Amino acid sequence: MPGVLPELTREFAGKVAVVTGAARGIGRAIAEDLHARGARLILVDRNALGVSETAETMRQTDGPVVDAVATDLADPDQIKELALTIQRLSIGVDVLINNAAIELDLPLSEVTAAVFDQVIAVNLRAPLLVSQALTPLFPKTGGSIVNISSIHASHAFENSIPYACSKAGLVALTRNLALELASRNIRVNAVCPGYIDTPMWDEWLRSASDPLALAEQTAALHPLRRRGKPGDVASAVAYLAGPQAAWVTGTHLVVDGGLTIRAHP
Repeated sequence: MPGVLPELTREFAGKVAVVTGAARGIGRAIAEDLHARGARLILVDRNALGVSETAETMRQTDGPVVDAVATDLADPDQIKELALTIQRLSIGVDVLINNAAIELDLPLSEVTAAVFDQVIAVNLRAPLLVSQALTPLFPKTGGSIVNISSIHASHAFENSIPYACSKAGLVALTRNLALELASRNIRVNAVCPGYIDTPMWDEWLRSASDPLALAEQTAALHPLRRRGKPGDVASAVAYLAGPQAAWVTGTHLVVDGGLTIRAHP
């Protein structure tokens, strides 16, 4: 849990931030960072126990109110209910972080229509529907939406077709939402993380024949000689969502330790 930030950096004081996929990993780090910067939080995750535990942990620190809402974002009806719940919880939404995602790594021969649709439903359709449902809750003064995409949006990796398509689509969605919502003063941007040490990463690492060798190999791929931390992504999100990026919209910020600048990563 980040420490309490100096008062001068509490740029989200008085703001309400909704973070999806907030039970663990990048989503949790984003939520903790925004909370430390003064935001009231509404945490969303299909893992009811996990998101409740995250919220309860954050309530133990000094800071604004934290609410947890268990929602399966693959279900459009639950997204509609989420919007109604948020209306009951707060007076509006100032910041939306579309972070929830799933990754199913399969070779082309094993990618079924059901698998593809499952990934697209969570990673691409849900950010669209959540943004659509929550836009009416933003104040007339506007706000910010930040979508968490991936370097998979621009670079190909083996066995990642559904995930890559969903993340590339999310970058396109970011640009189009930015254009459509500009008249509402709602800025829309994306962050494209690279290899980040999360529980999902740890699970993948443990499945390798030589986890230690793989960990060293992936760290060495980065010019900065390490994989990213969830906090690295959270800091980028705070910039794009906050007042320092007041004239930034429709763009994506790559946060990958230099991984994708190599000619042959």
